[in-house]
Amino acid sequence: MAISQYRLAKEINVPAQRISEIVAGRRSITADTDLRLCRFFGLSNGYWLRAQAAHDTEVAERTLGKTIMKIKPWSAFGGVKKVSNLSP
Repeated sequence: MAISQYRLAKEINVPAQRISEIVAGRRSITADTDLRLCRFFGLSNGYWLRAQAAHDTEVAERTLGKTIMKIKPWSAFGGVKKVSNLSP
């Protein structure tokens, strides 16, 4: 059984534009939207946020792939050492 974007928006009490923008990829899932969608679809809280994070990571990997590969891992600097006071 399908549900329209408009009907979903009404059922979870958000503007229809929010659902439309999420579906079109112009807006990310927020904690607020995640909780509403999880409640409506009977999923565990955080389900949609985890999916959003996975999507964002995949996009970043495609975008930054070569740049990320130029970063030298910490272990290449002589192993694992305690980093003292990272605060400015």
